Amino acid sequence: MKDNIIAGLQKLTLLDFPGKVACTLFTRGCNFKCPFCHNASLVVRADEQKPYSNAEILAFLKKRAGVLDGVAITGGEPTLMPGLHDFIKEIKDLGYAVKLDTNGTRPEVIRKLVENKLVDYVAMDIKNHPAKYAYTVGLAETYDLTPIIESKNYLMEGNVDFEFRTTVAKPFHTEEDFYLIGEWIKGNEKYFLQQFKDSGDIIGKEISSYNESEMENFLNVLLPFVPNAQLRGV
Repeated sequence: MKDNIIAGLQKLTLLDFPGKVACTLFTRGCNFKCPFCHNASLVVRADEQKPYSNAEILAFLKKRAGVLDGVAITGGEPTLMPGLHDFIKEIKDLGYAVKLDTNGTRPEVIRKLVENKLVDYVAMDIKNHPAKYAYTVGLAETYDLTPIIESKNYLMEGNVDFEFRTTVAKPFHTEEDFYLIGEWIKGNEKYFLQQFKDSGDIIGKEISSYNESEMENFLNVLLPFVPNAQLRGV
């Protein structure tokens, strides 16, 4: 099993894993360069992050048994990490529920984890509608969305409890964008619009938040397509 995939540990969270008292593990590296990413050090300076060994994380989880009931794994992009499957299995063997945060670029990893009952909840980012995806994730003008679409469709089939979510930031999102996103992911799934907040560790410059009224307007655009859409962090 590959070691040293975890570069950060938040020992307690009541927010990252719905319905669970959890900790959050942060993996190193990502295949996107979203300018509004709030964990830039894990993406553009991943090699500088001193990792935790798997043994350190598992020892922590053993000590916290009975206090924590969930583990949220985020990044970076966790599905890029070698050994993720076996590492999560060890966490599950300790009795924890596991939530996976992902950008959806590795549908085969998501599918394997779900089919092996190693994740209880998946949160997948919807960065924008297809025509603006590359721009929003900081890549070239063209980007093959096939893996994203595969992950989106797999989750919408109801194979595991899940949510979609979009971090909303200027200048990347507009009212028209949310109309197009709504058409693209139309359904009864949980979908959260998250207000961008500058963590002080972001990749891009000149990025700002929309106010509460603007966020509510975006939500109202979405609701005819995704009735369970909600605001988060506003």
